[in-house]
Amino acid sequence: MKIIRITVFFLTVFLGLNSLSAHAGWGDWLGILKDSVTDDSASSAGSTLASLTNSDMVGALKQALDKGVQHAVTQLGQPGGFLDDSRVRIPMPEKLAWIEKSLRKIGQDELADEFITSINGAAEKAVPEVATVFGDAIRSMSLEDAKGILQGPDDAATQYFRNNSTAALTERMLPIVKQATDAAGVTARYKAMMGKVGGLMSMLSQDTPDLDNYVTEKAMDGLFLMIAEEEKKIRENPVARSSELLKKVFGAF
Repeated sequence: MKIIRITVFFLTVFLGLNSLSAHAGWGDWLGILKDSVTDDSASSAGSTLASLTNSDMVGALKQALDKGVQHAVTQLGQPGGFLDDSRVRIPMPEKLAWIEKSLRKIGQDELADEFITSINGAAEKAVPEVATVFGDAIRSMSLEDAKGILQGPDDAATQYFRNNSTAALTERMLPIVKQATDAAGVTARYKAMMGKVGGLMSMLSQDTPDLDNYVTEKAMDGLFLMIAEEEKKIRENPVARSSELLKKVFGAF
């Protein structure tokens, strides 16, 4: 049937060419051809979208986000997961930037490096422990939310996830980070670093950052970046769609 349609279409084009005036150029026909292909593709896509059930759409998004979380935890929850990746590496807190600069000027790079390594290590230890707290936002997702996400940009699901779970995630993650910062020796390295600047300590009384909150915030930034990375792969690359449901839903969109 499709072959017949194509044959009829090009026969029409051929006959039309013979009846056009000499002023009609190829651009006119290319425009007609483009419109025909676009309309046909839209019709095909529409029928595919129409076949999706509410359960399909929400289920695929849950799978995509779960896959993204697994990817994030695997990448970040290991030694060097944060420290060795320039995209997520946690730097010296902005309020302590002048301390880092001072230490490096007096040849105490090791103290600054050890502190930065410790806060990144704390994030790496905390990430695997929060893998189970990502379900609430997904369970509360409505059908309208799901449709908007599927029709949205490459990171629409991640942004929905972030907007609807950051507060709860921070509350759950902060105690884990506190334990991780203790285990990673953040406080001890902070004191060692501060002790080296001696008389400058009095200047820190009003500007000492909350290191646990800082590490928590940066760890979540890294998590969401990795989740968005995986979401983009699922949207753009059919190979990344590891289940029939992901293929069905994201293939339709």
